[in-house]
Amino acid sequence: MSGTERSAGVTVQVRTRDGSYEVIVERGVLRELPRLVNERVRAERFAVISDDNVAPTHGRAVMEAGVDAGCDMALFTFPAGEASKSRKSWSVLTDELLDAGFGRDSCVIAVGGGVTTDLAGFVAATFLRGVPVVQVPTSYLAMIDASVGGKTGVDVRAGKNLVGAFHPPRLVVADPEVLVTLSLAERAQGLVEAFKHGAILDSAYFASLEDRVVDLLAAEPSASAPAVARSVELKAAVVSEDEFEGGYRQILNFGHTLGHALEAASDYELGHGSAVALGMLLEARLGERLGVTEPGTFARLRGPLEALLGPIDGASVDPEAAATYLRTDKKVRGGQPRVVLLRRLGEVDPGEGWSHEVPQEALVEALAAGLEGS
Repeated sequence: MSGTERSAGVTVQVRTRDGSYEVIVERGVLRELPRLVNERVRAERFAVISDDNVAPTHGRAVMEAGVDAGCDMALFTFPAGEASKSRKSWSVLTDELLDAGFGRDSCVIAVGGGVTTDLAGFVAATFLRGVPVVQVPTSYLAMIDASVGGKTGVDVRAGKNLVGAFHPPRLVVADPEVLVTLSLAERAQGLVEAFKHGAILDSAYFASLEDRVVDLLAAEPSASAPAVARSVELKAAVVSEDEFEGGYRQILNFGHTLGHALEAASDYELGHGSAVALGMLLEARLGERLGVTEPGTFARLRGPLEALLGPIDGASVDPEAAATYLRTDKKVRGGQPRVVLLRRLGEVDPGEGWSHEVPQEALVEALAAGLEGS
């Protein structure tokens, strides 16, 4: 991974098994999208995929800009929301592409938030055994996390992201200017992943986010653009070292083992950011109790996360229901869940393969105690 300055932004190179791709973080860069795509992708037709909230604005703008530049583009939409990250939506979209005559000379352009990035990426990964995808994230969550690293997939009854594929994009274009179109709540939910990056890799970055919570929530460019760029740099360094999550990449799951269980158990009523924030807090407290995490880390995390989200309430989630999802977590090995634990703020404890085997009973107890006190 390497980063280079542009005139008003940053370009980060992410290494993959088959080469590399660029993540461009720059204000106003969406206006250059047709040129950037044509320079990096050889395709005859382009399928722009957006949810029905984003499609009327950013999705249609991307399609029209491409058509104006002489590209053959069509727009495909699906209902907004986590419920659409499903095999049903994947099936509908792939059938629509086939009905429209798209072939192996096609490229998918995913325009939207985290659900779109994962779902459209999975469509691209599986359509005719794989076509290129360009990620155009429009939310903090998608810019900071979902669009980088090549993970694609859908949720199933047993849990989140359990059906999917690694399918790295050919290009990621993140324009912080579009963040102003998000609601305050959406910005807050997405920014949790930035705090996670600081918590696992860079305590100074964590502190800088803490200092500018108000500006980040307002999508003030002087705060949002550097935050997106730094998170991309941190995540790119990790996924470039471990593309397929064989070891080191697992550190990005901090807060997600318990967070995904909470999110699924709430039937996705609990926002992804709130679930991960609560998962980070519970895993930090668990680490302190196990003697792995430096005392005081839980409190250090709690202040900024609550400044971002307000009181983090998981009281409506049934701990036993959440525990059932732990059994199907992707990180289960030998029937036992594995959890990423901090050594201290900004540093993960290596454990065995960058995660720790924690008995199911201890995780259930951590869930129950944490939810009762949330």
